[in-house]
Amino acid sequence: MATVITHAVASLDGYIADPADEVGPLFDWYFNGDVDLYGGQGGWKFQVSRASFEYVDPFWRSCGAMVIGRRLFDLTNGWNGVPSVGDRVFVVTHQAPTDWVPSETLHAEDAPFTFVTTGVADAIAQAVAVAGDRVVAVAAGDVGGQVIAAGLADEVAIDQVPVVLGSGRSYFGSGLGPTYLLEDPHVVVRGERVLHLRYRVRASHLAVS
Repeated sequence: MATVITHAVASLDGYIADPADEVGPLFDWYFNGDVDLYGGQGGWKFQVSRASFEYVDPFWRSCGAMVIGRRLFDLTNGWNGVPSVGDRVFVVTHQAPTDWVPSETLHAEDAPFTFVTTGVADAIAQAVAVAGDRVVAVAAGDVGGQVIAAGLADEVAIDQVPVVLGSGRSYFGSGLGPTYLLEDPHVVVRGERVLHLRYRVRASHLAVS
């Protein structure tokens, strides 16, 4: 059975981008090392520290599918039709695009993207079916928060950087709801200008007031 993990790089105050959807210094650690790290099915090359590579590379390779929201899809143009991780991407949206052009060489119908208009639970179910016993990576933000609120997430992964943005797009999106309790970090890896954290979501995750 697939493990569902929400994931993003985040500032110390919990933002994954500024109000203009720019990541700024949040992604500096992707380029401050001397070890090559590849994403996007080998199309992207980063240079990270050895510690970050030994954590991130196996995590990316373990991903079988990804679930994202329409905002991220539009901002990246769906990474030009190539999943950043995994074999297939499920995009949660109110309406599927009718004019998406991934790239000059790839048609929309050939890209491994599925637009899900029936909510996050259906998107997770479809992603789990594709991932098998691998990981379903859920992009943090509104969709990630909805997945946690629905009790569909097994873990929360944060690449936390020593930056305070002050405002922007929250890791957990808007309107997550009540207080949630997570388990203690079970993976803590220190890279250069980044701390890789993972938390299990408690089976009974609502805080008792």
